Amino acid sequence: MPIAELERRQVVVIGAGPSGAIAAALLQRQGHDVLVIERQLFPRFSIGESLLSHCLDFVEEAGMLDAVNAAGFQMKNGAAFAWGDRYSHFDFGDTFSNGKPTTFQVQRASFDKLLADQAALQGVEIRYQEEIIAADFAPVSPCLRARREDGSEYSIEADFVLDASGYGRVLPRLLDLEAPSNFPVRQAVFTHIEDRIDEQRFDRNKILVTTHPEYRDVWFWLIPFSNGRCSLGVVASAERFNDKPRDLDACLQAFIAEAPVLEKLLESAVWDTPARTIGGYSANVKTLHGPGFAFLGYAAVVLDPVFSSGVTIAMRSASMAAALLHRQLLGETVDWQSEFAVPLKRGVDTFRAYVEGWYDGSLQDVIFHPGSSPDIRRMISSILAGYAWDERNPFVNEPKRRLRMIAEICASAAE
Repeated sequence: MPIAELERRQVVVIGAGPSGAIAAALLQRQGHDVLVIERQLFPRFSIGESLLSHCLDFVEEAGMLDAVNAAGFQMKNGAAFAWGDRYSHFDFGDTFSNGKPTTFQVQRASFDKLLADQAALQGVEIRYQEEIIAADFAPVSPCLRARREDGSEYSIEADFVLDASGYGRVLPRLLDLEAPSNFPVRQAVFTHIEDRIDEQRFDRNKILVTTHPEYRDVWFWLIPFSNGRCSLGVVASAERFNDKPRDLDACLQAFIAEAPVLEKLLESAVWDTPARTIGGYSANVKTLHGPGFAFLGYAAVVLDPVFSSGVTIAMRSASMAAALLHRQLLGETVDWQSEFAVPLKRGVDTFRAYVEGWYDGSLQDVIFHPGSSPDIRRMISSILAGYAWDERNPFVNEPKRRLRMIAEICASAAE
């Protein structure tokens, strides 16, 4: 087809991951014409495998919960934390917000494909192995240039564009809207293994986050799946890798050897998948929206994987944006700053406060304190379950001040 080929659509969503699939399905269910452009072919690998309970609220809203429940994913009912001989866990069935008591731990390749397939079953058109290579938002209607797998190109004119491109961050790059993150640069090395963990010694219904015995800014994730496998990774600042092997498998195993409890737990594991790495993943944008576009999930902000907040932020942003865009397409006046950017940022900032508290040790002091009150634990559990927008929760409403106050009390009690 000639390069001048022009297509007219109502809404274009860039990316078919969780935020893109959820947003597209919600808009399609409201009767809008939606096209999704996805650069890769699904299924494809991704991390972010330990879902928070709040995620299922949006899966349910998009009409996909029955399919997810039937898929056989590993149930998750909370989060566990270990540091040397200390252990603490939080139950998502016992939270301040009284949200969904369970969620899932998923291999993202199959989970993301399931959501995309569910969106397609609802009438959403998804074009795989196509990418957006140019964007023009100067005219009355946004215009995107797309490239097919065979190299041919075409243009799409739309009323609105939602960028759900994840780490690809398509529009932030094309529109020069990327902004630096204020988080220190950290690196993650991770893999999938056949874990062969004795179930008498390990609760597969929880993610296990393990703090390095010596360096409290180094931590490990262990996310069990329903098929006897798990996701395993370490996160540390760049300098912590200086004395580790360059080979990623050897590097990860060297870190594991420094955490005796975790090493013992994985003593029978089969390391059958080459390790991968990602570094400098934290990111930000100058704005969450503009004339004719809005950013969803990782395309807007990437924090840190420690509390598995990424998919929750992605789905929350998708739900909020879809509701606003539906109203806008019906002719209503919508204020994207006050109705989208500001409220979305409140929850993101709550997660940010707890990520910062994790790395400076204050949140760890609270988590591992043996005398933490049940009420405080329920408030923290709500955030760990993803309900970071529930401003009735004092630990959401004033996250930094409350966390600092409780950490000081725990530290004083430990003296």
